[in-house]
Amino acid sequence: MKLKESHTIELKPSLAQLDDALKSVCAFLNHKGGIIYFGVSDKGKVIGMQISDNTLRKVSQQINSRIKPEISPEIKEIKEEGKSILEVKILQGNNKPYFLNGIAYKRVGSEKRIMPPDELKQIIIEQKQTKWDEEVCEGAILQDIDEYKVRWFLRKAKAERNFDVDPETPIKETLERLNFIKKGKLTNASIMLFGKNPQKFFLQARIRCARFKGITAVDFIDLKLIDGNIIDQVDKAETFVLSHIKKAAKIVMFKREEVWEYPIDALREAIINSICHRDYSISGNIKISILDDRIEISNPGHLPGLLTPSMLKKKHDSILRNPLIASSFFLIKNIEQWGKGTNKIVKWCVEHGLKEPDFEEIGGGFEVIFYAPEEILKLIPEKGKINLQELGLNDRQIEALRLMLNEDYIFTNKKYREHFKIGDATAKRDLIKLVKLGFVEHIGIGRAIKYKAK
Repeated sequence: MKLKESHTIELKPSLAQLDDALKSVCAFLNHKGGIIYFGVSDKGKVIGMQISDNTLRKVSQQINSRIKPEISPEIKEIKEEGKSILEVKILQGNNKPYFLNGIAYKRVGSEKRIMPPDELKQIIIEQKQTKWDEEVCEGAILQDIDEYKVRWFLRKAKAERNFDVDPETPIKETLERLNFIKKGKLTNASIMLFGKNPQKFFLQARIRCARFKGITAVDFIDLKLIDGNIIDQVDKAETFVLSHIKKAAKIVMFKREEVWEYPIDALREAIINSICHRDYSISGNIKISILDDRIEISNPGHLPGLLTPSMLKKKHDSILRNPLIASSFFLIKNIEQWGKGTNKIVKWCVEHGLKEPDFEEIGGGFEVIFYAPEEILKLIPEKGKINLQELGLNDRQIEALRLMLNEDYIFTNKKYREHFKIGDATAKRDLIKLVKLGFVEHIGIGRAIKYKAK
């Protein structure tokens, strides 16, 4: 057995450290579970200890009396290097949050820390059966709903997912069929998605966008506060981002190739994820910060359930914090597949020629960091390089190709003769060779033949 302290293992030389070990018990319960070994130094050296039935009983009683809600840990003696050590196995708790003497602890790496109030509140809310977006929006009435937006949503859902609700269905009936009415009252999701003024009820439902000067978030060049319903917020946020990132172009194989500094699909996916999965019970807005070397998209609330940032780059289950909102975005194809968004973000960035983005939990929130390329023009691959002179093309033919490919020029035999001041036979030979090599196609017959780039 090789023992080393980690986010799931705690080492204690003896029961003299039982009080400190109980903090780890609490932290493991609030995290993903873990094991505490007594009789092992913090360097992993097996020291051993005397273990009796009284030892097992003492540890069990301390855990049961001081940790609330009560748990039943697995405590046993095991042999290592011929010495006795005490193993206390703690499973992840099913009744979070857990407290030691009234204080909740959490596990961060190999450390245990007191859980901040916002995080504690988040766990309590997540344990509730009713999700935030399914709760009744107190004070909201049918007149607060934008009828035009509901009908637009139905038409879009019909086109994208063949959603079978007639766009002319009465608004109340539509909301009931979408589960947006609960006990005769509008839910939070209905106002967030279709409200005329969602911020009347939820000030936190905004996106703060900023373009900063340089690589530190100090001096800003542009600021924008985006409000309105969360469907429109996606497009508004994307528009802001596109107005502040670079776009490059160059001629590749006579064609104008353009590329954005970042993959647009990945940025949009991150914006949608931040809107769908943020914790709306926490004050604060989604933030989009654009700097010279990166883009940061952050939202209030840690990852839900058992998800960790490292899991987001692997295959993982989808845990929906706001299921009504997420399912609505799915119907209009703003979400393509459950649990695939972060994997696609990574894939798109790598395919674009960028380094992988980072996913981080910072403070009471979650953040995606996109990294800019060192040189944007390098993102445009010079695919299929061909030496046209080695193929036997003359300067006229090369120039004609450039005009046709890059400027959408269409030649006739007459235009070709006049442009290059040559005779009919020479023009025919030039154009026929371009067709044979597959660079050009001809349209029409006889004197009406036109030549254009394929």
